[in-house]
Amino acid sequence: MTEKILNNNLETIKYIDDVRANLYIFITDLIQRAKDHDASKLQSPEQEIFSEYWGELGKVEYGSEKYKKLLEKVKPAIDHHYSKNRHHPEHFSDGIRGMDILDVVEMLADWSAATKRNKNGNIHKSIEHNKTRFNISEDLVAILENTVNRYF
Repeated sequence: MTEKILNNNLETIKYIDDVRANLYIFITDLIQRAKDHDASKLQSPEQEIFSEYWGELGKVEYGSEKYKKLLEKVKPAIDHHYSKNRHHPEHFSDGIRGMDILDVVEMLADWSAATKRNKNGNIHKSIEHNKTRFNISEDLVAILENTVNRYF
């Protein structure tokens, strides 16, 4: 092995280790987010309010007028929830623009799970609805759709 090849291999190994270290930062945070996801729903005021309206929330179609009216009834719980959970665009004063990539990953996982408990839930319709609601760019919508198609 020549000195050039050896030096290149050493630099390449260092580069690979740097990429791994960066990915481990994300992995560690994602694992913690998975453990902590929506823990505020088990605390006051969310616990009491959501418990009272839980059955109704699952029976209405996401984004419908009935859904919006029901959200008004649970507004104190939702406001608390958004303030405690950064995977919601509402957590940030500038909406989705305030989020980082891991917030978006958790948000998409949340949206996907939520569609499974709502009447006529559909993650693709949810993305389309939220595209307008949160002013999501076409590029990010494509990334969300690609991710859903691959993982969910």
